[in-house]
Amino acid sequence: MSAAAAVGCPVFKAMATVQSGRSGHKPPHVLTVAGSDSGAGAGIQADMKACGALGAYCSTVITAITAQNTVGVQGVHVVPEYFVAEQLRSVLSDMDVDVVKTGMLPSIAIVKELCKSLKEFPVRALVVDPVMVSTSGDVLASPSILAGFRDELLPMADIVTPNLKEASALLGGISLKTIADMQSAAKSIHTLGPRTVLVKGGDLPDSMDAVDIFFDGKEFYELHGERISTRNTHGTGCTLASCIAAELAKGSSMLPAVQAAKTYVGNALHYSKDIVIGRGPQGPFDHLFQLKSNIFNLNSNDHHFNPDDLFLYAVTDSRMNKKWGRSITDAIGAAIEGGATIIQLREKEADTREFVESATTCMEICRSHGVPLLINDRIDVALACDADGVHVGQSDMPVSTVRSLLGPNKIIGVSCKTPIQAQKAYLDGANYIGCGGVFPTTTKENNPTVGLDGLKTVCLASKLPVVAIGGISIGNAGDVMGTGVPNLKGVAVVSALFDCECVSAETRRIRSVLMDATSAVKELS
Repeated sequence: MSAAAAVGCPVFKAMATVQSGRSGHKPPHVLTVAGSDSGAGAGIQADMKACGALGAYCSTVITAITAQNTVGVQGVHVVPEYFVAEQLRSVLSDMDVDVVKTGMLPSIAIVKELCKSLKEFPVRALVVDPVMVSTSGDVLASPSILAGFRDELLPMADIVTPNLKEASALLGGISLKTIADMQSAAKSIHTLGPRTVLVKGGDLPDSMDAVDIFFDGKEFYELHGERISTRNTHGTGCTLASCIAAELAKGSSMLPAVQAAKTYVGNALHYSKDIVIGRGPQGPFDHLFQLKSNIFNLNSNDHHFNPDDLFLYAVTDSRMNKKWGRSITDAIGAAIEGGATIIQLREKEADTREFVESATTCMEICRSHGVPLLINDRIDVALACDADGVHVGQSDMPVSTVRSLLGPNKIIGVSCKTPIQAQKAYLDGANYIGCGGVFPTTTKENNPTVGLDGLKTVCLASKLPVVAIGGISIGNAGDVMGTGVPNLKGVAVVSALFDCECVSAETRRIRSVLMDATSAVKELS
């Protein structure tokens, strides 16, 4: 049962009431209770970086100070339990923590102090990473604290995330060599009290994938990820648990939080696989996707994504430009002049060299006006012209792969027709989804429509901002925005803008319709 449930809801409600009286925005807040890693690859250092990368504030309670590097752990100094208790009271009594994540708890006394504090100051969720053995094999906690884990901490946990060695230790030293063994272990650990269990299979022998087993007390879920060949795996367990905590603090339910965390760790490992830090056998990875910025062109010209940019999303069409005798740069300039807020270059006919040259010129135009420019499908062209991002379809390169190629600062959109596709886009690291076709369109063959009801269904299921696409015209754009779904941020338009004589005039007309519809929705709400 959760820490909040352990003492009942009234205290939690009282805390929420006090907080609600304050002005300003409260960010999602994770408190990590863990050891300090002098090499900064694991422990509280990894927790802070992971939470920050996923948009959560991270406060800390330090339980131990370690001397460690890429070679191993050279020393551990345990913080006295009275001072751990003092740190816990300082943070929990004042800072409105949403989720507590635990790491290294090196003594039974510290476990008891933590449990006592959580009963006094309840939180929304407790994530327990039972750090006893690091990824590199170093023993970080005495086996004597196992009783404290089993009897006191695990019954309060919303999720516990042991690796194979830790799961074995919690269950008396059983051998875990197969997925079936992992499922059995997850079920056995669940009987100790946590609401859910994630057994991590990164060290599973003879496995081609990185397979984890999630058990919610009723169903088993096999979570597969790419096994990245790299020495830079120090801190993966800390990071995964912190990412789960961050997603829970942001309001996610448990399984999507676990899936999002696993995707993030996989992307970070892929990005960091060739980084060299330290001389030992196991190095840290880059949580912030910044240490190879020279490779990914992460410079001051990058346009940071704003969902409001989706308001009037202009998608070019080379055939329409040819029909009206316009160059692609003329079309882009006219759309921006008329009020387009984001541009997508969709080019199906030009050869690659020509496309790169025209896209580079379009980038100069867009940057001079502060309007982001995306490339449809072609990741190679986006890299070559340093575009602000790409938009991909369901049959194109996977979003997770696109993210690893473009880096963290580029915008990635993905076309979705169903709630399941929208959820996957979120887990894979997309910035927004394009939902449609909403209405029949002549620009894409064999494209089933979802209608306004289907659009609304996808919007309500999506954690990402949405732009409606497909058959949008001046006659129906108002109806689309009039649905009033909060995360529907705009419409993507092709023919209604570019299959006409004056692009700027038509852009102004549609923008005016969108503004009126948005104002009407605000008045009704």
